[in-house]
Amino acid sequence: MKGDRYRILSLDGGGSKGVYSLGVLFEIEAVCGCPLHEVFNLVYGTSTGSIIAAMLALGTPVEDIKATYFEHIPRIMKKWSKGRRSAALRQTTTQIFGDTTFDSFKTSIGIIATQIDYTKPMIFKNTVQQAHGRAATWQPGFGTSVREAVLASCSAFPFFETTSVTTINQGTPLLMDGGFVGNNPALFALADAVGPLEKQASQIRLLSVGVGEYREPRRNLVYEFLLDRWPFWLARKMLSCNTHTLEIVRQLLFKDIRCVRISDTFAERDYETDLLEADAAKLEKMFQLGRESYAKQEREIISLLKE
Repeated sequence: MKGDRYRILSLDGGGSKGVYSLGVLFEIEAVCGCPLHEVFNLVYGTSTGSIIAAMLALGTPVEDIKATYFEHIPRIMKKWSKGRRSAALRQTTTQIFGDTTFDSFKTSIGIIATQIDYTKPMIFKNTVQQAHGRAATWQPGFGTSVREAVLASCSAFPFFETTSVTTINQGTPLLMDGGFVGNNPALFALADAVGPLEKQASQIRLLSVGVGEYREPRRNLVYEFLLDRWPFWLARKMLSCNTHTLEIVRQLLFKDIRCVRISDTFAERDYETDLLEADAAKLEKMFQLGRESYAKQEREIISLLKE
């Protein structure tokens, strides 16, 4: 199905809110009638988006990814400390990916983390064609496992602990959530496409999927004391600001590239949630909201993917 077009799927970060993205992708997979790794030439993901991107690029159906999310999100997000949440996330990524390496992906991928020591992005990729220089020493995923890269991308400090990975050619960097540098990873994906991959703007089709925007939930006093203060409040604002800033920059720099962006705003109190949502009923509601957002832009999406 890929044909002459170069199709990119970009998946935002957002913790539990990733189930909204899955609602969108559920409908897209249905209309395409095939696994999404057969539709997209390049899949980029940040944080929760990196989990989804990695599973899609390995050939996992969206329905199975949803089942995985609904099994593990409540268990992880109910933990009351970043240490316990991190331990649960580490266990989950091990269960999902095991020792799978970047050579196993069925399409090109980018997983974004933040390198703390050098305060810059660290993007795990699987093809040397995506390299921006130093191709002679390039290694798929820097020699790490998929599990390690995804865990780093999801390490949303201060909600989760930072993490170190051992690489073949980059030392042992200390990493945290990719959302601090690229919560909306579309710009980084386009940099690959028009840069080392040398695709023309007329060839590229970008589908950028967010996690939706919601009112902050009403919380009990303990929760408010712990998470409505610095640095938790600041971290949430930084991730949101990063998402919107990168979208504006994409529109300015790549206005000639055809793109559909899906991420609606839900201001009603019934939809209050945040990145640590653990209630299965609210997760299901977000999944259905994703399906509704797809329906609102269905014609444009189908045109983007099938032209």
